[in-house]
Amino acid sequence: MATDWLGSIVSINCGVTLGVYQGEVSSVDHTSQTISLRQPCHNGVKCPVSEVTLSAMDIKELKFLDIQDTANKCTSRQGSATEPSLISAGRHGQDNRSTHSHATNDSSHSSAAPITILRRVPAGLSNSRGAMHATPRRNIARNGGFGGPVRSKDDECFGEGTDEDLDTDFDFEGNLALFDKAAVFSQIDGTSGHTNKAQHHSTQTEQKPQSYRHDENILEGKPVIYRQITVPQHGGKEFCTDSGLVVPSVPYEFHKRLLGAAERWGLSLERRLETIGVCSGQMALSLLGGPNRLNPKNIHQRPTVVILCGPHIQGAQGISCGRHLANHEVEVILFLPNFVKMEESVTSEVSLYNRTNGVQVSSVKDLPVSPIDLVINCLDSHENPLLREQSWYQSTADWANRNRAPVLSIDPPANGQPQTVEAKWTLSVGLPLPLAESQSRPYLCDIGIPKLVYQEVGISYHSPFGCKFVIPLHPA
Repeated sequence: MATDWLGSIVSINCGVTLGVYQGEVSSVDHTSQTISLRQPCHNGVKCPVSEVTLSAMDIKELKFLDIQDTANKCTSRQGSATEPSLISAGRHGQDNRSTHSHATNDSSHSSAAPITILRRVPAGLSNSRGAMHATPRRNIARNGGFGGPVRSKDDECFGEGTDEDLDTDFDFEGNLALFDKAAVFSQIDGTSGHTNKAQHHSTQTEQKPQSYRHDENILEGKPVIYRQITVPQHGGKEFCTDSGLVVPSVPYEFHKRLLGAAERWGLSLERRLETIGVCSGQMALSLLGGPNRLNPKNIHQRPTVVILCGPHIQGAQGISCGRHLANHEVEVILFLPNFVKMEESVTSEVSLYNRTNGVQVSSVKDLPVSPIDLVINCLDSHENPLLREQSWYQSTADWANRNRAPVLSIDPPANGQPQTVEAKWTLSVGLPLPLAESQSRPYLCDIGIPKLVYQEVGISYHSPFGCKFVIPLHPA
């Protein structure tokens, strides 16, 4: 009688663990208590094997979806001819492994012997996901419940093309590597228009909008005017900033006139000294290494700076710089001769400097012999160039040239003569002076002169400093 069911389409519910199998009955083995399905589907997904054998112990419910030769098998059937017949299979005790199947609404099989099936796993299917030991990965309720009718759209969605191993993770990187982006865009360009590729590329380049950095303004403005400073008396040299703005130099006499006008409006000498001291001190701290050198965890490597000052305003500017450096935990050694007449500004700055932990010496013999971190030169004077001929000045300049430390000159004079102390950096104030040709790198310091003060002396002025108080200059 088992051969009568061959070719029937059945749906076998094997419980939550194994799921629902659907397929065509290919064989029923009474001896081994197994039933085999051809072209099986597991939970609505086509199995990767052509045949699956199930044991009677795992069958919870069996439904016939289509039976061949219905007229010979069913003498009387309630409902329509396409209504499926139901065969229920269950266990009768733990020790009894036989399963009795009763055909409902089927008089021809009401007295037939029950199908007794034992568990058997074919050797060829022992490692297959289509075997009865496979663990379902989908919720059965979402696939139409237990033993639901097979619909045509299920075959279209889950029929062909799903034989790959579902346990394998999708390789996104490998799949992306298969996509040839250049070839696809080349094909699009070739099919969308029959123009020359070179012309198409040039058109795209012309139409491509200009890209901006995060700190650039995307709004279009007026063309930039790089010559924003004009002076009535030119010093003969021009410089430019990093952004391209032109900064002309002025003669010393005109520069002195500018400082006099600023002093009349309240920018006194004391204010200028303080501003120059702060700006030059900030530049010196950057040259010493900035936060990489000056931090609480690096106190055993405090930098040493020697400041060489003369008894004049330029020397007072250097003393102000030394005070600010000493306040920032820099070891400062101040050289200032005590046997020459000093200006009042120098005396007041020395009194403030002595309130720090800085060291003051008046003899070249007391200067360090070993190399130091930085030398700040403020020996030269704009008003008295004869200081260069004095012995103390020459011996101090010789010490600075012998020491291997780099030199920063603050507000050096423009007298047409080469620098006595070879400096690596020079810092001018307000507007640069036409310094003699040297290998030093010029910098400019903003000392806070208002714009209307520049206009008073005939200078058309727009600040070139931007967000900084000290900027580098380059030969124009």
